[in-house]
Amino acid sequence: MSAPLTTPIDAAVATRPLPARTFWRRALRHRSFVLGGALSLLVLASALLSLVWTPWSPYEIDIASKLRPPSAAHWLGTDSFGRDIVSLLLAGARSTIMVGIIAVSIGLTFGVCLGLIASARRGWTEEIIMRFSDFTFAFPAVLSAIMLAAVVGPGMVTSIVAIGIFQIPTLTRLTRGSANAIWAREFVLAARASGKGKFRITIEHVLPNILSILIVQATIQFALAILAEAALSYLGLGTQPPQPSWGRMLNDAQTLLFQSPMLAVYPGAAIAVAVLGLNLLGDGLRDLLDPRLARER
Repeated sequence: MSAPLTTPIDAAVATRPLPARTFWRRALRHRSFVLGGALSLLVLASALLSLVWTPWSPYEIDIASKLRPPSAAHWLGTDSFGRDIVSLLLAGARSTIMVGIIAVSIGLTFGVCLGLIASARRGWTEEIIMRFSDFTFAFPAVLSAIMLAAVVGPGMVTSIVAIGIFQIPTLTRLTRGSANAIWAREFVLAARASGKGKFRITIEHVLPNILSILIVQATIQFALAILAEAALSYLGLGTQPPQPSWGRMLNDAQTLLFQSPMLAVYPGAAIAVAVLGLNLLGDGLRDLLDPRLARER
């Protein structure tokens, strides 16, 4: 029996390292990705930890212990209601991440779908979708939250819907522009010539080729959602008491800036760490997932 034929291409495929292994090997050498991932995991771990444990109940009010300095019992002290600051920060991370994840999911779901439809259909369909995106740009998250609060009242759901709506036009434009570039590629033209429909081409060829761009943008949009949630909670339009929120903590601390300035520093630092971590993670993912930037490194 003759030996099986082995072509140079087969040999190259057999000896080529796994893409996932190559990605993580490069990722662990990327400073921005490592630092951003560490900070993001720290915030995520804090939120998960608050589900099962906090030093004190974040809802427990003890006026007799208000404005206590850091101690063995209260590591970062207490606020004007006697609540433990560490417990509030942990529970606030849970609220912030939950709002961010749901809002970005709303933006991704509608934005990616509309962008793919606009790119595939073109013509009047594309024009209507893009003009709808332009119209949505006129309603930032704060303005949308004010309108929703006037109808259904302030709360976490209001902030989620307002931030989610604000995410849609950005992701629609990004998806449509990236998809248009893929539709002009030779392998898509070959797929169309073979008789594949637009829906099948979108799912099998267009979406997988823009997925890395969407992942990077999602991390950036997540950071923006955290800032928007903090701003809405600070204005009283987002998460309502007694549910802890970093924005609510800033609002409660503004009248005590001279008496106890650290009450504003702690939630402000938490917001800064979360946003910085996600931005660094997004920059790292952009460098790692973009083949052109990867070749330059």
